[in-house]
Amino acid sequence: MEIDSVRVESSVWIGNKRYKALLSGWYFSWTEIDKRNRERKTISVPVSEVIGVKEGRVEIQTQKKVEDTDLDFTLFYVKRNGHGLSWSLGRTQFCCPSRGVRDQWTTQLRTALKTHSPSRPHRLLVFINPFGGKKRGKQIFHSLVAPLFELAGISSHVVVTERANQARDYILKKDLTGFNGVICVGGDGMFSELLHGVIGRTQQEAGVSEHDPTVMLQPCDLHIGVIPAGSTDCVCFATMGINDPVTSTLHIIIGDSQPLDVCSVHYQNTLVRYSVSMVGYGFYGDVLAESERHRWMGPLRYDYSGFMVYLCNRSYPGLVQYLPADSHISSPRDKTRCLSGCRVCSESKERLFPHFDSSSSLYSTNVSQCNSELEGEWVTIEGRFKCVSLTCMSSSCPRSPEGLSPSAHLADGTADLIMVRETNPLGFLTFLHRHTTKQDQFDLPFVEVHRVKAVRFSLPPGEAEEEEVEYEKEADREIQTSAERELEDPEKLFCGNIAGQSQQHLAGWKERGSETSRLKRQGFACGPCCTKPRSVSVWNCDGEILPHTEISCRVHGQLVRLFARGIENSTMQ
Repeated sequence: MEIDSVRVESSVWIGNKRYKALLSGWYFSWTEIDKRNRERKTISVPVSEVIGVKEGRVEIQTQKKVEDTDLDFTLFYVKRNGHGLSWSLGRTQFCCPSRGVRDQWTTQLRTALKTHSPSRPHRLLVFINPFGGKKRGKQIFHSLVAPLFELAGISSHVVVTERANQARDYILKKDLTGFNGVICVGGDGMFSELLHGVIGRTQQEAGVSEHDPTVMLQPCDLHIGVIPAGSTDCVCFATMGINDPVTSTLHIIIGDSQPLDVCSVHYQNTLVRYSVSMVGYGFYGDVLAESERHRWMGPLRYDYSGFMVYLCNRSYPGLVQYLPADSHISSPRDKTRCLSGCRVCSESKERLFPHFDSSSSLYSTNVSQCNSELEGEWVTIEGRFKCVSLTCMSSSCPRSPEGLSPSAHLADGTADLIMVRETNPLGFLTFLHRHTTKQDQFDLPFVEVHRVKAVRFSLPPGEAEEEEVEYEKEADREIQTSAERELEDPEKLFCGNIAGQSQQHLAGWKERGSETSRLKRQGFACGPCCTKPRSVSVWNCDGEILPHTEISCRVHGQLVRLFARGIENSTMQ
């Protein structure tokens, strides 16, 4: 039966008012009829945005109330609020002229749901981080999310995590048969765990090596959903335009699907991490390293650390090599926004997967292991930089609505490389401030931005050797200081028998001292009283400090899919 051939129409009542209800094609609508039989206001709901249909008068509250009658049915659907980015659960109760008409409506609406929304999830694996943000993850899920899942007929298996990387390990090792998606109730850190688990499992099953920086990774079939409940929810905000648990839940229920680019970060021939938001060196790395020393401050540590790092006014030498993307397709300065139904992202699928058979699912068949995306002429830039950043999305957030790169795309197979050269403190402050306004942060003489497919970062010749020498000196100083502390402690001298174990003891200190110097380099004491300028910074990869300075990054187009649809254009609502 053709979808457009389904047509159901009858009179219904909402309260004391009569309406004409119509199910036709992709929409269900009801139009008010006045006493003179004239049509008034019409409300129309896409069938794809219907959450559920229940017999009787049903209310979804903390306690579900059901009043079963022979003539009534209740329709639950997506209701847009205000600017349209915020969604809530709409509910309308209809009274039919007879039970037969009521049954016809419920049957036809449920049939239309299956026909129009075949990709809706039926079973989900949910991970809750009880420690993230304000520690409200479990409350958010049980009070806001679970009732909506139940209403939509979605079953869920819930795992409350107790340690770091538990969600990642679960996805990598457990049987996921029957699950249509994995959901994280937490922040960006929790999302990163699911991201690494889903990508890692997919590559294992496809026999693809994640550590090969030239290989084309297998796109992931398992969708990821994000219920914001963390201190930072950048991924949710950048893909939906709002951080709201109910909005995210409704996107999951209706089976929205948004492809997402992922950046793999390698050190030599070893995978270090995946990133979807930002890989940042210099200022952003220093802020993260400094904030780790002040975790007791909570979210305020980022403001404090940012202020202290700014006062240090550091810049770092670097050698940046990048592979430019096709500037005729899009540009980071073209003033466009990646919104729901983005043309650039939609047209990128054929370019990213030229050998893909459109009759099959991209996410369920092995793709060609070619690396044609890495072909082209690399560009090299050397200098001193305040910061170097690579982002696969706008990285917008409530504090920076435009994000790091306002015109970046979610699924075009590219990332935006932002380089801020050494400048005076006032100039850098201007750059930072423009992130909170609608002014162009790239319209400054010391800022460069390029749309790229891959990036390599290394220290200029001579810098790497100097840094290794500095590490050795720090390690030797640490060994000497720590050994002196032990010799001054009579209990340690008596119990440790240092004289009999001197070689083994010193060898151990040499190893630990080297590692300690590395950690000191990352967790430095920052502030206006900083004495010796540091010669290298650290990399901030989606909120995690990387253990290497010289890295290579490659963008994998449309590698994963989220339960989202991109930011909707509010002017079209």
